[in-house]
Amino acid sequence: MAIARGAGTEIIRAAFFEDVDGAASTFAIIGEQHHIYTVLSITAHALVIASTGNVFEIGILGYDCEGATTARTIILNKTVMAAGDTFVWNDKFSFTGYEPVDFAAGLDATKQNALADQGSSVAQKLYIKGTEAGDYFNCSVTFIDQNNS
Repeated sequence: MAIARGAGTEIIRAAFFEDVDGAASTFAIIGEQHHIYTVLSITAHALVIASTGNVFEIGILGYDCEGATTARTIILNKTVMAAGDTFVWNDKFSFTGYEPVDFAAGLDATKQNALADQGSSVAQKLYIKGTEAGDYFNCSVTFIDQNNS
């Protein structure tokens, strides 16, 4: 039986990624317009670390309310890891699927509504990655997808 994904639904999703490296960001969640994503957990197991001091990074490619700028890399966490280490992120946070229609820097009630309306055509994305191409992580991401379209 297929899982309902239409308007007004809320489902738990999970995605697994093998050999995530630092060559390019791996998009763990790619936003859809009028969706809200609540990240429940991110785990990363370091298989190989190319250089001492390399990190596992979690971030959002999305709208910067402070600078009123689109498609910004907003780093949420960097954790130095060694081969064999496991990192677990259990702090919940939410983000919208699309950016707002662009507005002037700063935030007020009207701009908060613009964020909620998700009126642009630019998807926000959760990414995971290592520092360089020789880092390898096995990762899982568990999240709630609320469809408000």
